[in-house]
Parts: sequence; structure tokens; C-alpha cells
Amino acid sequence: MNEQPINELSIIYQDEHLVAIDKPAGLLVHRSLIDKRETRFALQMVRDQIGQHVYPVHRLDRPTSGVLLFALSSDIARIVGESFASHQVAKTYYAITRGFAPEHEVIDYPLKEILDKKADKMANKDKEAQEAVTEYHRIAQSELPIPVGRYDSVRYSLLKLQPQTGRKHQLRRHMAHIRHPILGDTTHGDGKQNAFFFEHFGYRRMMLMAHSLILPHPVTKANIALTIDPDDQWRSAFDKLGWNTQVTE
Repeated sequence: MNEQPINELSIIYQDEHLVAIDKPAGLLVHRSLIDKRETRFALQMVRDQIGQHVYPVHRLDRPTSGVLLFALSSDIARIVGESFASHQVAKTYYAITRGFAPEHEVIDYPLKEILDKKADKMANKDKEAQEAVTEYHRIAQSELPIPVGRYDSVRYSLLKLQPQTGRKHQLRRHMAHIRHPILGDTTHGDGKQNAFFFEHFGYRRMMLMAHSLILPHPVTKANIALTIDPDDQWRSAFDKLGWNTQVTE
């Protein structure tokens, strides 16, 4: 992935209880066994930037960009966590995927829990697959007359994804399951397409963006909408694919 030095994170919302940022692709949320050599984490950077401790209330995979919310106290973190657990939070993602996906689909496909070899040594490896549901709508599609592998052209879809559950790598695994993997996904994606994407588009990243969260404020209970705009690389991809697409709710 083409990573640029990150000096300051973009804060999209802040009050006395919450702070939300636009997390860049490639940045870990917190210290992890995934990469012991990494020294920069969203949690630490937000803490240093606003000058107070922050508490994570949900997660984004390292290669996923977009809305990341933190609480400013443990009590608020608990309340927001309960909102996520009780499905009171509406999450919207956008992804560029391989192929022409159907216009609309609800993927109801249970997923086995992904265990970390080190952190989950004692976990039950025979645990049954958990319920996992994702709804998506196709926003745009495009075909480039460039051969890749055994195909004479490449086809892409822009999808609006709304997960109804929150399993690890759910969107990535669901899109791979229906054979429309997300571009740049090195774990669940298409290696040939990923290589072409880098060669043609000029950057390595996963094209999955956490575009918005809508949730009840933990104190006022009024709904708040946290939204980010596509970054320059997303807009560059739109241009190359001929999409004059405005990503909106």
C-alpha cells in the first residue's frame, strides 16, 4: 500500500463525550499482535491530538478507511458499546468490487469466528458459525477493455454496504463468498485483480470505506450522523472508472 506519513488525524466530530475521526487506510486502531513493529495507532494519535484519554467503542480493520468513533470516558464507552450490541447503530460502507454485482442483495451467510494464532490460543476452535447478514445496493458499474488473466476485460462495481451484524472481516468475507471480492483485499480478494489495480490505478490499498455511522447520542439520545467524504484515491478511482458518483446516504 502507498502510505503517506500521518502527522494529524482529521477530526469529524467532537463534544465532551465523543470524538470521531476519518481513519486513513493502513492505520491500526490500537496496539496489536498483527504488527509488533508498528509504532503509530489511531487511539494513541487521537489521545495525543486532543490531550485526553480516549476509549474505543468499535473497530475498523487496518486496511479499511473511514469513520472511527471513540468515547471520552469509560461510562460513555459502555453506553455506546450497548448501542452497537443492540443494533441501534446504522453503519454504511462503500466498496469497489470485482465483476458486475447484482443490483441488490441481502447476504445471509453465517461466518466462523476468525481466531488469532497467538491471542486466541485458548479459544474454542470448534465454535459454530455465527449469524452474519449484509445488505448491499449497487451504485455504479464499469468495464475497462483491458485483459486480465483469462478475461478480455475487467469489470467493477461500486457497492453501498450496510452490515446488519458485526463479525470480523464480515464485509470482506461476504463479498468474497458471492465472488465479488473487494479490490485490494489481500486476504480474501483476487490476487490478479489486486496486481492489475496497483498497476493501472497506481496505489495499493483496499477499496473499502466506512462512510457513515448514525447512532443515538449516549447523553442526549438524539441521533447523530457521522460522515466522511471519499479521499483523493477514491476520487481518482471514480475518475478512471468513469463514475461521476457522489457518495451520499
